[in-house]
Amino acid sequence: MYAMRLLTPIIAFSFLALVASGAREKNGYGKTSCVPVRTSGGDSLAFGAGEKLTFTVHYKWGAVNSDVGTGTVSLDTVRFNGEKAFRCTVYGKTSRIYDLFFKVREDFRSWFTCDGLRPLKFTRDTQEGSYRARNTYLYDWNGDDPHIDADVYSTSSGERSLEMPLTPCTYDLPALFFFARNMDMDNVEVGKRYPMTFAIDDDIYNVYFIMLGRETKKVKGLGNVRTVKFAAKLLAGEVFNGEEDMIIWISDDDNRVPVYFEAPILVGTASGRLSAYEGLKHPFSSLSGQKKY
Repeated sequence: MYAMRLLTPIIAFSFLALVASGAREKNGYGKTSCVPVRTSGGDSLAFGAGEKLTFTVHYKWGAVNSDVGTGTVSLDTVRFNGEKAFRCTVYGKTSRIYDLFFKVREDFRSWFTCDGLRPLKFTRDTQEGSYRARNTYLYDWNGDDPHIDADVYSTSSGERSLEMPLTPCTYDLPALFFFARNMDMDNVEVGKRYPMTFAIDDDIYNVYFIMLGRETKKVKGLGNVRTVKFAAKLLAGEVFNGEEDMIIWISDDDNRVPVYFEAPILVGTASGRLSAYEGLKHPFSSLSGQKKY
């Protein structure tokens, strides 16, 4: 059950969706900060329309040692209120055999500007066993009081409409994933904590990541990948105990693609790996070994 609920974190992309699948520690609205990035628009972005990433979630506990689900992250461009914008579609599911025990379906969608990666709209439709959750955010950047118009629903709390504060450093999970992939590695210091701020459900959360250094990581089905290794702080909740960090490896090239993660959970250990990709904007130059397509 716990590993299957980790579909949200891995799909929502490695070091971003750290609380979406159960953690509910609120950090308040007051603290926001942007990670150092090299660019947030133009030709030097780490990604482009047509990119598609597929992740596989693995769970290990006692005699159980198997893949339990998959998630895909796709990016294209659309017209949003007459302007060109990116649209990210995220879909995750448990495999057929695990559907019999605990069925998980995750559908995240995010619209954000091509220049500046400013979030415009976000939707979430989640099924985790008998639990359901839905979010719809519209970002209002106009006037003196930017805010998020949010409609949220869950089986535990019912349906609510509310306004949530909005700063230039507040994102939904998919938008933050793409924003963070443009980190300026020349200005990220090993061992230093960098905060991230994102909205999910009816609250805004602050987590942080720490760069641990560089490492060549062997990834099943891919081969050896030169990576930058990070630790991401986990919030205590129904899945994580809050005492240990999730470890994430991202490709050490211009794509900055998450290729592997592992996280201790309340029961066992979960991991996730990049199992397929297409439409990368830059050569996957950090990859050597089995595949390079």
